[in-house]
Amino acid sequence: MEINLGKLAFDIDFHPSDNLVATGLIDGDVHLYRYSPDSVPVRQLEVHAHTESCRAVRFINGGLLLTGSPDCSILATDVETGSTITRIDNAHEAAVNRLINLTESTVASGDDEGCIKVWDTRERSCCNSFNAHEDYISDMTFASDARKLLTTSGDGTLSVCNLRRNTVQTRSEFSEDELLSVVLMKNGRKVVCGSQTGIILLYSWGCFKDCSDRFIDLSSNSIDAMLKVDEDRIITGSENGMINLVGILPNRVIQPIAEHSDCPIECLAFSHDRKFLGSIAHDQMLKLWDLDSILQDTVNTQTNETGVVDSDSDGDEMELDKDSSKLSKGNFVTGNKRKNANNEQAGSNNFFADI
Repeated sequence: MEINLGKLAFDIDFHPSDNLVATGLIDGDVHLYRYSPDSVPVRQLEVHAHTESCRAVRFINGGLLLTGSPDCSILATDVETGSTITRIDNAHEAAVNRLINLTESTVASGDDEGCIKVWDTRERSCCNSFNAHEDYISDMTFASDARKLLTTSGDGTLSVCNLRRNTVQTRSEFSEDELLSVVLMKNGRKVVCGSQTGIILLYSWGCFKDCSDRFIDLSSNSIDAMLKVDEDRIITGSENGMINLVGILPNRVIQPIAEHSDCPIECLAFSHDRKFLGSIAHDQMLKLWDLDSILQDTVNTQTNETGVVDSDSDGDEMELDKDSSKLSKGNFVTGNKRKNANNEQAGSNNFFADI
């Protein structure tokens, strides 16, 4: 299934229990579509959420739609009526770039200057703040058992924020290029990061200062989006428009599974029942792929073994580096697509204002 959005989209998210998918667009609009396997998707809602682009979209609390923007606001919208529930004006001092669900009552946001904030959705207030990076927050993932928030950034580092202690517990050495995407693998023992040059970096839990492996054979194009399929496989979206199924330890390209011609992939997401893979790219198209079908097609496909060997021991203990001091910043490539498309400036403060 394909939906012509007519504008560049920056983020997508699926409803946690219904056949709804939301997109955030470059003009600040949010579109909500209802889909089904046997009919054309229908737009249910169109909301002008922000004065600048809508970079981040997440469903929270069973159905509210949360969005973030370079206008520095975070907005909660009722998906049934399109009415505003809460607007957080000046939520960050810089453009809001990412949103992620943590628990039933908390979400995290990341901005263009490397600041991460955790919000209590019941109290409508900021409960944690971390100055984790020196450049934009590109992606985030949450280790719920350990209460650790892992973030990647355009400054070329991976950070671990301890939500119990309200501290940036550790940060990796600076890599040579931007880190753009992150997932947890191998039952939490491995952290997998996609980079601007197409290299996948693997970190062992508790050993975040330097990566334990580098998978260099995937692509020379940036890996802008990643989704975890299971403990051994991920789906990657690249700058060349290719969506690949990739094996991790052993590291191998299993098979290309979808594409957006030559247009850079912006975001990937699974539907609530994992029957569909959603993708958006610079071709202004939202595509919904039959996940069961594309994964089944890979069962008998011969894999491309790379011969990369895991050089780190896979201990089960989630012990973090004790040394969280900053390291000297090396050279890195700049040029995040999301930031280049919108170079807006924004304000300050972080107080909630109900509407």
